[in-house]
Amino acid sequence: MYNKITPFLFLVFLLSAFSTSSQSREILLALVKIGYQWGYIDKNGKIVVNPQFEQAYPFQEGLAPIKLGGKYGYMGKNGKIAINPQFEWAGSFQEGLAPILLGDQWGYIDKNGNIAINPQFEDALELKEGLAPIKLGDKWGYIDKNGNIAINPQFEGAGRFQEGLAQIKIGSKYGYIDKNGNIAINPQFEQALWFQEGLAPIKLGDKWGYIDKNGKIAINPQFEQALWFQEGLAEIKLGGKWGYIDKNGKIAINPQFDGTFWFHEGLAPIELGNKWGYIDKNGNIAINPQFDGTRGFQEGLAMIQLGGKYGYIDKNGKIVINPQFEEAGDFN
Repeated sequence: MYNKITPFLFLVFLLSAFSTSSQSREILLALVKIGYQWGYIDKNGKIVVNPQFEQAYPFQEGLAPIKLGGKYGYMGKNGKIAINPQFEWAGSFQEGLAPILLGDQWGYIDKNGNIAINPQFEDALELKEGLAPIKLGDKWGYIDKNGNIAINPQFEGAGRFQEGLAQIKIGSKYGYIDKNGNIAINPQFEQALWFQEGLAPIKLGDKWGYIDKNGKIAINPQFEQALWFQEGLAEIKLGGKWGYIDKNGKIAINPQFDGTFWFHEGLAPIELGNKWGYIDKNGNIAINPQFDGTRGFQEGLAMIQLGGKYGYIDKNGKIVINPQFEEAGDFN
């Protein structure tokens, strides 16, 4: 489904795709892997930060997690280490803080690398809308930016807040809470994803549909799989093929593809006959399927895989940075 991109790269995409970051946009860099090391290039394909890291992630709020000497730290867009590698793991900055693993406990640091919330949690995720999911013992709850418990740990699972609600798991069922920790939508679903553009994909029984923020079924469960709305359309799987629906649940682009990705900048990657290309919102082929893997457009360029290497194309399908990297990420 996910464009034959490695699990690592899909994680990278999730970390960057729905960011509310206010970072400066005048410098756009993408992470790339050459040999066994990671560095960063600009939109001309020029190496700006030499490959030297054992692992690297996209920039968020001007800083990027990097791994050097077995430890994680952060780099600035000037290519200099901003926070020395000292952590067992490091997440992305969101709303001025980033989760870090120190020893076997999770906490948060600020952009100066100072401990803002002492490591004390079994697990922790990035802040979103002022709250962050944390795990204490075997239960999940939420803290605020000061590290105070805002919603007591009581859930088997917890997601980040999106559009004022967060998905939580109680027992074996998923529902949603508001920022006061009150149950907003009763746990009743086999699976539930976050809200986007006012709707959330949910699984009821063995079918997927969508609910609104009142918990009312907005689009009846009828799909084999369903994902988030992006730019007014959502990917659904029906009869073993992928297509797109609009917010009324009407088929906008007939299920006909072997794989899809969500729309970004007006185009969406699709798979036909083991090759990937792009369609527009009318379902017309915009870039012929010819690539071994693709991802959505970001800042006018999209990463593609060809012959085992990764490069970039523009919206005309023209290769602007030749496939030459072992892996690559989005420009941000």
